[in-house]
Amino acid sequence: MQLSHKLEADTIFPVCRSLLPQELWEKMVGTGDEFEPDKFPNTLALQSGNPGIPKYIADLARLERTLYKIGHNSPEFSSWEIDKIIANPNLDLLELNWKNLCSLLTREEKAPIKPEPGREMVMVWKPPGSERPKAQTAAYDDLLALKIVVEEIDPETAAVSGFPATAVDRAIDQAILKGILLSPPSRIRRNPSLFSTDAIIDERFLSAEVFTLQWHITQACDLHCKHCYDRSSRKAIPLQKALDILDSFHSFCRERHVWGQVSFTGGNPLLYPHFTELYQRASEQGFSLAILGNPASRETIEELLAIEQPVFYQVSLEGLQDHNDAIRGPGHFERVIDFLDILRELDVFSMVMLTLTQDNMEQVIPLAEYLQGRTDSFTFNRLSMVGEGANLKPADREKFARFLESYMEAAQENPIMHLKDNLFNILHTQKGLEPVGGCTGFGCGAAFNFLTLLPDGQVHACRKFPSPLGNILKKDLAAIYDSDKAEQYRQGCMSCRSCTIRPVCGGCLANAHSFGLNIFEEHDPYCFMLQ
Repeated sequence: MQLSHKLEADTIFPVCRSLLPQELWEKMVGTGDEFEPDKFPNTLALQSGNPGIPKYIADLARLERTLYKIGHNSPEFSSWEIDKIIANPNLDLLELNWKNLCSLLTREEKAPIKPEPGREMVMVWKPPGSERPKAQTAAYDDLLALKIVVEEIDPETAAVSGFPATAVDRAIDQAILKGILLSPPSRIRRNPSLFSTDAIIDERFLSAEVFTLQWHITQACDLHCKHCYDRSSRKAIPLQKALDILDSFHSFCRERHVWGQVSFTGGNPLLYPHFTELYQRASEQGFSLAILGNPASRETIEELLAIEQPVFYQVSLEGLQDHNDAIRGPGHFERVIDFLDILRELDVFSMVMLTLTQDNMEQVIPLAEYLQGRTDSFTFNRLSMVGEGANLKPADREKFARFLESYMEAAQENPIMHLKDNLFNILHTQKGLEPVGGCTGFGCGAAFNFLTLLPDGQVHACRKFPSPLGNILKKDLAAIYDSDKAEQYRQGCMSCRSCTIRPVCGGCLANAHSFGLNIFEEHDPYCFMLQ
């Protein structure tokens, strides 16, 4: 037998080869002038069931042949080439007469599941960006998603036909995550022409795959913090209108080809009278969920976990115990620490946020040291002097750069300390380090990859200062996002346009507002880029 025949057969059909005696294998591969891999499964089928040959060998050979084809002959495919969701061109569906054959392909140490007779649909595909193909039994949801997309069935029509709308959405979302469906690129994208030709332009910081709706669903709160941005009596939206807003946000995300996240906050979001129902619906619609609130009981968190585990639960501390309790009320520090223990025990990712002022700058790093091992993430926002926050003193601008330097040094030894402030990128640039995403992963993300929704339906570019764009009860979310006013916030400060780190910075519009500056003309007063 020609050596090339054996090498080709061993390469394309390695699992089949391992199941057959060597002499029999070489005989079946043959010694002709040309080995024909496409016909080899039929050759095996003629011998199936004979002594030493498993009955499922022909189906296994079909599966291995398809894996090899897709792994070696599939063209590279970019999402930029499509304008709607499509089936992965590098996908093949095999109808096999044996179940569990994919288990024989695994490289895991556990024993494969024994094949058994029975019809099974198997997907073989190459996910975008992957060098290796995958083979997996097609689940009902996989086939549903493929049918809807390939036959161009309107998802709403599919829902009317007996499939719950939430099931249709989840099936499509999961199929996109697997790579058996391909989605067009995100339409939440910055315009590179807005930046200097010398700017650090990295694709990671131009196109957002996730869009966040930060929803302040109630003004009700069990605290009265001294730096609260808004203690006004905004009336909360009734449940049905709130559910309608989720529908609107769902449509927005579908149209923009982004994953949606709803970050519930307040006030204290858990005090919204219909919070569980709203959380349930948001989960059913496939949004990732987060909570920015106050400490809660274990029973409350367990009730939410029965619906869906939040991607994070954020609480606030304003310094060490005495200072924090002077700002947030007696006993608050201990309640937060006890609550962090509950979150850790329930395996919920926890975040602690601090509002940076002149009075707590020296406590930030000691607090982070105290929290190491107690929380998963710690960071800070600079004080925005609006609402009751106008009564506190902002961080010292002369000391701010040195503070960031000390924070960065401490963060090298403390893994919970994250770099959220956009101005950390000045230090990274000076030190020749890779940029970080800053406040929202895209520097200032006001009206770019997030919007803020207040209890009464007002939509703002950023919650930390007045930046109204419209009311969602009167105007569609897409129209609000596409408005000229929202675009103005996205473009940010004109004086930052020529800055090389603008794509990952843009300063903080809320801080410029706090100091009475024209936020669209004058840059963040803490900026030390030119120093």
